[in-house]
Amino acid sequence: MRNSSTGWTRWAGELAGPRFSEFQIALTAHNTRRLEPRLPEEAGQNDLEIEHTIACAEVDFIEAQRKIIAPLVADIPSKTDEFIAWFERLKQTGPGQGDPLFPWLATEADTEQMKWFLLQEVAGEAGFDDLLAMTQVKMSVQAKLEMARNFWDEMGRGREKAMHGPMLERLASYFDLAPTPDKVVPESLALGNTMIALARHRRYAFHSAGALGVIEMTAPTRAGFVDKGLRRLKIPPKKRHYFALHAVLDIKHSEEWNREVLRPLVAEDPRRARAIGEGAVMRLWHGARSFDRYRQELGISNSDKNIIPVPHRANTARPTVEYQISAA
Repeated sequence: MRNSSTGWTRWAGELAGPRFSEFQIALTAHNTRRLEPRLPEEAGQNDLEIEHTIACAEVDFIEAQRKIIAPLVADIPSKTDEFIAWFERLKQTGPGQGDPLFPWLATEADTEQMKWFLLQEVAGEAGFDDLLAMTQVKMSVQAKLEMARNFWDEMGRGREKAMHGPMLERLASYFDLAPTPDKVVPESLALGNTMIALARHRRYAFHSAGALGVIEMTAPTRAGFVDKGLRRLKIPPKKRHYFALHAVLDIKHSEEWNREVLRPLVAEDPRRARAIGEGAVMRLWHGARSFDRYRQELGISNSDKNIIPVPHRANTARPTVEYQISAA
């Protein structure tokens, strides 16, 4: 008998259409609950069965994406220097780079349009600090040390007011944003769900390192445009500090990540280059899909030509499986 609370997992391979939306909304709601610290007595009787069902669905979700983005990662080199050069070119050539949404936000968006954009972005933010903490587990020493330095920056170097996560929360509070899965476009939800899946499943640990690294590399330009738009709308400096900070700090973070994390990981095992590259492109692809959807909702033209069209059902590793768990 199928448990109705997890019936949505059958749509894991859907990357477009109403079933895609249903899966992303349900997975987002589940991720909100699953990552909260709990006590043993707060666990449900069949929590482990449910978690197994959803974990299998997450893997199918990621594998469907890997198939879709295959044309974008066909030329990933495995030699260290060549790979780093390929990775760094993603800043110019990757999906979503140079999207016209961001200059528009900087120069034309009104307060309500900026508020809508921020609602989507806050919902898609999976928490860089927590993703980093999960990704670094058992990584090699050089990579782990750089991840630790990056994490310490995310944590405000021990000062609560300087922590990056609460900075974004202060901006959300200023605009009175309360994102719930049903208020957010599924493309944005899928971005956050992908980042969590990559960090939680150790088979995708190197994918996660690539995805986190490409965020550091590509975020400064977009953050600068958003900060410019917030300044134009006269948002107080302390409220917009999250974007002002990331427009500058992530440039340094990116250089150090590529040198201290990606380079040694690939040098240790060239097979990791493909996983790192796939994770990076996956993250950019989701960003590009989100930006494209945002522009549609906001009435801005110029679609991203780098977005691969997605059929309503992607081929997954287990396309016909409907996961079963016993009823409690």
